[in-house]
Amino acid sequence: MPGAPLPFDLDLLRTFVAIVDNGSFTRAASRLRLTQSTVSLQIKRLEDGLTCRLFDRDGRELKLTPEGEVLLTYARQILKLGAEVHSRIVTPELTGLVRLGTPEDFATTHLSEVLARFARSHPHVALEVNCDFTVNLLDDFSKGRYDLILFKREPQGLSGGTKVWREVLDWVASPRLVAEADGAVPLVLSPAPDVYRKRALSALDAVGRDWRIVYTSPSLAGLQAAVQAGLGVTVLPMEMIPRDMVSVSARFQLPKLSDTEIVLYQAPGHVSPAAELLSTTIVAAMERRGAVSTTRVP
Repeated sequence: MPGAPLPFDLDLLRTFVAIVDNGSFTRAASRLRLTQSTVSLQIKRLEDGLTCRLFDRDGRELKLTPEGEVLLTYARQILKLGAEVHSRIVTPELTGLVRLGTPEDFATTHLSEVLARFARSHPHVALEVNCDFTVNLLDDFSKGRYDLILFKREPQGLSGGTKVWREVLDWVASPRLVAEADGAVPLVLSPAPDVYRKRALSALDAVGRDWRIVYTSPSLAGLQAAVQAGLGVTVLPMEMIPRDMVSVSARFQLPKLSDTEIVLYQAPGHVSPAAELLSTTIVAAMERRGAVSTTRVP
């Protein structure tokens, strides 16, 4: 017996994901090189086929419905599989150059294996990966120096980009740290314009807590070495805290740090098949690690 026909096709799913990634019907239409009326019609067809609404409007903000949140995860998986089939059958020898910019800590902790597997699977694709601060990544991205960037920002709604990771931050130090719990907090931080530095200083200033910077390094390895030596306190995502460091939020009565998120941007206009596949590979890898919510853009 033939199965029931699917209530969607790849074009409808691609349009749906583009709206989520770009934050609006208008920007999605521009990226897909379609008219806004065509995009609206495709979403209507998708909603009619699924017999449910996928988007809600809260004032000017576009939000996913619970059904839309569920569909988003599956839509990305289906499109990823479609891209893999295309790359292996239609264009088995994927070639080209992909320029990726990323924060150093995220690349070190989460991307090394992902990039290694991609390079082995697609040996004719040349990867150029550069680690930098978010503000520099965004500036260079605007100048066309990257095909893809991962960067840190405050959690946002449907405002463009694909959220691939949410970072829960904490104050950490070595058990060897010797400091007065009620004195000025000795800080080990990256130089400006690092996101964690800004987050730490703003949080301490907001509660009137004294602080002093005792060690500055642009390198993650340098920061961790200073903290491990007992020089001071730093800010790290909880999944990146080494075994020889501990949370000191309670000990020093430090203010709670709000989350950050890692977002993926693709260069506007036509993106090469190699860059598109690397993008979907990174997103899928982060999903498998269980850190990405089904909404992707909360």
